[in-house]
Parts: sequence; C-alpha cells; structure tokens
Amino acid sequence: MTDTETLSKLRGVISKLARELNATATGEGLTPTQASVLGLIAFRGPLGLTELAQLEGLNPTMLSRVVGKLTELGLIQRDPNPDDLRAIQVEATDAGRQLHERVKLLRTEAIGACLDQLPKESAQTIIDALPALEELAQAMRATHP
Repeated sequence: MTDTETLSKLRGVISKLARELNATATGEGLTPTQASVLGLIAFRGPLGLTELAQLEGLNPTMLSRVVGKLTELGLIQRDPNPDDLRAIQVEATDAGRQLHERVKLLRTEAIGACLDQLPKESAQTIIDALPALEELAQAMRATHP
C-alpha cells in the first residue's frame, strides 16, 4: 500500500517524537523507562509484576531495578497481591501520581509550544491526523501485543 521509504520515514518521525517526549521526564529526575513504568502504574492502578513486565516489554531483571528505584524514591509501593499472597503488586503513591501528572503536563506543554511554532496549516494537518494516528497505534498494539 505504501512504499518502504515512506514507511521508514514515518517510523523515524515516530521514534524521534517518542525520544523528545521521553526526554521531558528526565527534568523530573526519572529515566524514560522509569517515567513510562510510573505512568503505567499510575494509569492502570495496582499491577502485578508479571503483567507490568508484559505491558512494558521489559525483562524481569530490568523491571526489578526500575521498580526498586521507584520504590526507593517513594513513587510506588509494593503490596501483597490479595489474590495470591506469594506475589506482590505495585501501585503509585500520592507522590508518584503527582509526579506522573507533572510529567504529563510537561509533555503536553512541550507539544503545544512546538505546534505553536509551526505554520498554522502544518499544525492543523497534525491535529486532523490524530484519529488516523490513534488507529495506527491500536493496530500496532493488536499486531504486536
């Protein structure tokens, strides 16, 4: 349907945007991975470590380090899983939810500031493409769970 060069450009642009958005979390003292894990925990509520590893695409060792650091920073807490007392689940603390909201706001402001710098037509084209980009994200999620 679309040529390889165009698909490669799209992938490259999406990757650059993701890197730039991830960089906004470093101003809050978190690595991009830490910010992503915190965001998922804050958004989805208590999560078991196995589910969290699958959702984030992290190996157990890396996830253990990230969860350890977020716990050490007081951004998440570990609790026994009420359904399986041998397992734990993690959930965001009030401080974690507040930090997650700050990161989201920083990212939103960064996008807004950049859109304001673009010609109006370009900014509107991007806004108009949102439904199609959301469909692309859903298709990718369905294809690569």
